[in-house]
Amino acid sequence: MDPSSTTGRGRTDGTAGDADPRLIRRESGVAGHLAEFRRRMRGGELGSVPVVLGLIVIWITFQLLDSNFLSPRNLSNLSVDIVGMGMIAIGIVFMLLIGDIDLSVGSVSGLVAAVFAVLNVNHGMTEWAAVVVAVLCGTATGAVHGFFVARIGAPAFVVTLAGLLGWNGLMIYLLGTAGTINLDDEGMVARLTNEYLTSDVATYAVAAVGVAAFFLVSYREARRRAEAGVPYRPLVEIAVRTAVLAVLAFGAAAVLVDFQGLPLALMIFLLFVIGLDLVLRRTPYGRKVFALGGGVEAARRAGINVVVVRISVFMVSGTMAAIGGLFLASRLTSVSQALGAGELLMNVIAAAVIGGTSLFGGRGTTWSALLGVLVIESIASGMTLLGIEVAVQFMITGCVLLAAVVIDSLSRRLQKAHGRA
Repeated sequence: MDPSSTTGRGRTDGTAGDADPRLIRRESGVAGHLAEFRRRMRGGELGSVPVVLGLIVIWITFQLLDSNFLSPRNLSNLSVDIVGMGMIAIGIVFMLLIGDIDLSVGSVSGLVAAVFAVLNVNHGMTEWAAVVVAVLCGTATGAVHGFFVARIGAPAFVVTLAGLLGWNGLMIYLLGTAGTINLDDEGMVARLTNEYLTSDVATYAVAAVGVAAFFLVSYREARRRAEAGVPYRPLVEIAVRTAVLAVLAFGAAAVLVDFQGLPLALMIFLLFVIGLDLVLRRTPYGRKVFALGGGVEAARRAGINVVVVRISVFMVSGTMAAIGGLFLASRLTSVSQALGAGELLMNVIAAAVIGGTSLFGGRGTTWSALLGVLVIESIASGMTLLGIEVAVQFMITGCVLLAAVVIDSLSRRLQKAHGRA
């Protein structure tokens, strides 16, 4: 059945691809799902397909070159390594969604880690209090950037570039002449990346809860859309999607329990990814963020307080940079002047773009950060196992980033051709 023939307002001449996708009611079942998938691909709505395929190719390639790549130990370490960078990349996703950029996230992550270390180690403040103050410092830096960009009208590139230099200088000043502060190995922050759910039952239970939550949310959404009289996913399709997720979730759980169990860091990261994805897709605030990425003037005329939304997104970026900085410090169990420097900024921006977030604004999800950072860290892990120098890793990551930008540009061109951009 032609999807366009199921609605009174769609095209009926076999060119449903040119109709407004909101007016197309696709047929149910596997055939309808495949027809919808083909329509989206033809229209340039590639989503996460390219990065998932790329990740599969990367994993297969490294596994063929070194059989230890997909070992439980390496995959467990990889799942922890992605967290610090991934947290920061989530903030970059928010920034790209509104068409802005934040070049200060690396320096902010280092500054926040330094604030925590100075307060906790040098001044004896409890870890919880030091964490709260440090994270609030990250939020404050975002508010400062947002004020100059949204209220004063200064370019985000210049403002955050100034932040990159200024916050890095403040971090160096706080760390003093020693330049390094070691954290308590048994402390809360250090345990963020060293704690595991060693119980097999607990690990599988987490996977089961995640799968059950996905099914319930999807089923509730389908019922809500059915009651509103708009197209919805049938129960059979929801069951198939849930089954696929169950295979992935329990497969991942089986791999993790074969080593040390479910890493606490990975669980926290996934909670942030899921929670902020729901904020973007299911809340009025999230719709305002996407609207702003679609066009500032259009958003303003729609009654959105552009200044407030832009400042809030900068604050989200600063907060996520702060949280990411604490996870990076946890991985090293120390804070030094090198934290947040080097290639971190380029990697988190690359992760957001490689994961599928558009540089043109208005398209992307928090899952983009997860997928993108997984690609980058997979390349790094594979190169380390093969004993290949870091320079080659940078070149390969650069090529992957270029490919992602090209795909994004071609996707946008296809959407314009079909009247969807």
